[in-house]
Amino acid sequence: MSPQSKRILVLIVGWGFILLGIVGLVLPFLQGILFILIGLIILSSQYAWARLLLSKLRRRFPKIGAVADKAAVRAKGWMRRFSSP
Repeated sequence: MSPQSKRILVLIVGWGFILLGIVGLVLPFLQGILFILIGLIILSSQYAWARLLLSKLRRRFPKIGAVADKAAVRAKGWMRRFSSP
């Protein structure tokens, strides 16, 4: 997979989770905050504002920061599996 297509895939998946999280804030059966957090973790590899927002969230809510760190490790593992030939 080329670097350009990886970047596009990351952006689509990240923004998809953000949109799903926004929908989840309104619908009672989706965990909106969780999906927004996952989207921010994914987008933080491409955008400085997402990294900054995650660092602010980690300082303000340490438990969420710990969960975000675990999720980031898992997401990197998944990305390696999907991107390896």
